[in-house]
Amino acid sequence: MDKQLEAVRAWARAKIAAGQEPPWAWYQYMKLIETLDAILGAQGCAITMEHSPQAGPHPDVRLRLVDSACPQDDAPLHPGQPRVQLPM
Repeated sequence: MDKQLEAVRAWARAKIAAGQEPPWAWYQYMKLIETLDAILGAQGCAITMEHSPQAGPHPDVRLRLVDSACPQDDAPLHPGQPRVQLPM
């Protein structure tokens, strides 16, 4: 996969280097090159982190839903602020 991404990046650079593309296409090629640089750079970081000695099994942490002990409807109003009745 890396070889294909590098080939696309080289193709886009060649299109820009030729200098025959309209301004809107040049901008799109530049965005493509920047995106490919970011992807290829992030893949290197991900591989390094995966084989890191600090990488251990992930704990089974799950989110849980809790009820609020402090309802917002009972919050005091600012001085001079009228209470707004919302439609139901």
